[in-house]
Amino acid sequence: MKTMSAREAKNAFGLMIDTARAEPVLIEKHGRGVVMVIALEEYQRLSVQSRRTDKGETGTKGASKGGQ
Repeated sequence: MKTMSAREAKNAFGLMIDTARAEPVLIEKHGRGVVMVIALEEYQRLSVQSRRTDKGETGTKGASKGGQ
């Protein structure tokens, strides 16, 4: 996971987006994590996984490739 300050994220927004497509990016403000930027595909995968958990479903159907 990559970490960037809020200032770095603002000044290098394109780089932050490119990085977030490959790995989560933690944005820090005053040295404390405040926001996590993740790829849309990862968000969708987590949303589906969360809905399955909410419904009480279990198993490895939809497990992540690459163990992320």
